[in-house]
Amino acid sequence: MRTITTITELRRALALQREQGKRIGFVPTMGALHDGHLSLVRQSKQQLDVTVVSVFVNPTQFGPNEDFSRYPRTLDADAGLLVDEDVEFLFLPSVEEMYPPGNATRIHVGQLGSIFEGAIRPGHFDGVATVVTLLFNAVQPDTAYFGQKDLQQVAVIRQLVRDLAFPIEIKIGATIREPDGLAMSSRNRYLSVREREESLALSKTLFLVRDLIHKGASIDEAKIIGNREFQRISPSGRLDYLAVVDIETFREVTSFEREDRPEWPSAIIIAAQIGSTRLIDNVLI
Repeated sequence: MRTITTITELRRALALQREQGKRIGFVPTMGALHDGHLSLVRQSKQQLDVTVVSVFVNPTQFGPNEDFSRYPRTLDADAGLLVDEDVEFLFLPSVEEMYPPGNATRIHVGQLGSIFEGAIRPGHFDGVATVVTLLFNAVQPDTAYFGQKDLQQVAVIRQLVRDLAFPIEIKIGATIREPDGLAMSSRNRYLSVREREESLALSKTLFLVRDLIHKGASIDEAKIIGNREFQRISPSGRLDYLAVVDIETFREVTSFEREDRPEWPSAIIIAAQIGSTRLIDNVLI
């Protein structure tokens, strides 16, 4: 695996790969890698000729009171995992490389970035869209891979690619879960033993609400029962939202008396504060 730290060097290296007719896959990450990230790496390895993984903790997507300074940074372990997966290139830029002095341009994603996660974390999705645009321009991949767990981020990236006409295919990997159902996340390592037990409230609530809807309950009925289930499992947790949304627009769905759109199904989304750790999850309906 070759580690590259500058955009100029990365472009030169990948230009040589393209001259050989090789197709390039890209997995952007903030490090602290787990099996969810590695599942995306494996998809890229299976489907394309060359895989680039970036590790960059992006400051522009963190709010002033969020966890940028303590976000887990485990570069040595991450590099070892990527070597084991036979990744060809690790892109490891500095903040100064991505945002040099005088850098002032930001991508604004509009309404999609101002609801749910965007309402709770103002500016978050503008920061995500900005860094992904920079990374797409640096790597110029044929295909980029993102995880379903960050479902609103996926919607933002799809919109970004459409609106800015990036010639990039976006592929989404299924959420990878622990044996007890907790969605894998780099932030899970913040949880204490008690908080780890209470964090199961997210996935258990999602699965319960999904099952109730499948059995004919209304969305409102299912959400009321889901709220109770969350508080039962996590009495000290704070539920930020529990909603059913269209996964393309993230508009809230209140009933299923609407035209079916199988290419853009609905999803149940949830976000909660467990101790000092904020977690998100979702399941498709």
